[in-house]
Amino acid sequence: MARIAGVDLPRNKQMWIALTYIYGIGRTLSKKILEEAQIPMDQNSDVLTEQDVHKIREILEREHKVEGDLRREVSMNIKRLTDLGCYRGIRHRRRLPVRGQRTSSNARTRKGKSVAIAGKKSIKQMK
Repeated sequence: MARIAGVDLPRNKQMWIALTYIYGIGRTLSKKILEEAQIPMDQNSDVLTEQDVHKIREILEREHKVEGDLRREVSMNIKRLTDLGCYRGIRHRRRLPVRGQRTSSNARTRKGKSVAIAGKKSIKQMK
């Protein structure tokens, strides 16, 4: 089992998919990395040699931010926005959608489970 950037790559998967298990690497970037390292994309992660792992590590360290460094950078960017008090920072602080999405109908994943408003009854029940 190969370990790259602190992540154990899954067994018995094609390399271009196995690399996507690392935070910050998607499908396109994984294909570019494998192309640069001259490793076939359809090669299984079980068959990976130490030299191949070393090539991939070297490319990641030289050109890309992944895992801890990337997570730290993203969280620092969000913290900077909230400290500034700009519109995007306020949206982050209130845990609302940041990029202009509507909130009147949707945004349930960002806002959380809906809460019923107490004391609001229909007119028929009041009579």
